[in-house]
Amino acid sequence: MTPEEPTAIEVEVLEIDGVAPMVPQVRAADGPSPDEERPSWRGWQGRLATLDSRWWPLWVMLGSIASVIALTVGLVVGVIFLVFRIVLRIVRVILRNIG
Repeated sequence: MTPEEPTAIEVEVLEIDGVAPMVPQVRAADGPSPDEERPSWRGWQGRLATLDSRWWPLWVMLGSIASVIALTVGLVVGVIFLVFRIVLRIVRVILRNIG
């Protein structure tokens, strides 16, 4: 014999001793309460420090793009600096020979 499992039965109460039960009425508020106006940031406290591991390919790609852009900007700034110094030395040599 198998043990009998309890069967869950869903019922709706229509009357109790000849009287209909009171249905709690949900009152619609005129406007949002002050707590509901702004989003609750309390639930984000633990999530802000950690990143979802499913998104690592996106972060690797964005990090690679950011690194390439940073290296390119640095290289351009370095080349401009070197060209400026070379031009400055050439101008100094020309001015020394003239004067």
